[in-house]
Amino acid sequence: MTEQRIQQQFFESADLLYQAAEQLARPLAMAGQMVVEAITGGNRILCAGQGLASMEADYLAARLAGRFEQERPGLAAWSLAAQARDAAGLDLARLLQAHGHPGDVLIMIEPLREQRDAWSGALAVAHSQEMSVIALTGGSTDEWRGLLQDTDIQIRVSHAREPRVIEAQRVLLHALVDAVDVQLLGSDE
Repeated sequence: MTEQRIQQQFFESADLLYQAAEQLARPLAMAGQMVVEAITGGNRILCAGQGLASMEADYLAARLAGRFEQERPGLAAWSLAAQARDAAGLDLARLLQAHGHPGDVLIMIEPLREQRDAWSGALAVAHSQEMSVIALTGGSTDEWRGLLQDTDIQIRVSHAREPRVIEAQRVLLHALVDAVDVQLLGSDE
């Protein structure tokens, strides 16, 4: 029984990734283009997540500022989540007020809708500062439409289980960084 349950974890994750590949390739390609336009225009990428998603924001910023699979110069990206953790109690809205500029891109990562209300202030600041937003969200229903603008890109993993959403979001982050690298450097294949 334990082995079957373990196998089911893999099957469920694989099924979700297959569905996500079909549904999310287009918005992910648009997000990659948005990041490239910001970087080549002299702007920055600010990555943010709350709770466990803050680690994903750190990971994405490290892949953009460092490298993914190809050597390239570092890109102007950093994690606001790391700053929020280091300065106890400093919220994302305040960090965006301090660091966000017109043309910058905020990449927010939220596996489920649990932090939706906490994001409202940060998204309002990003929009008031003329930043673009890429929202990696999850959940079986879309509850973000009231907070996101038409120019924002939402990449939603449609699933109710948080572990599955987080797994898919990690693959989405890899695909996003790869899309940026291919546009900047060309394919290494």
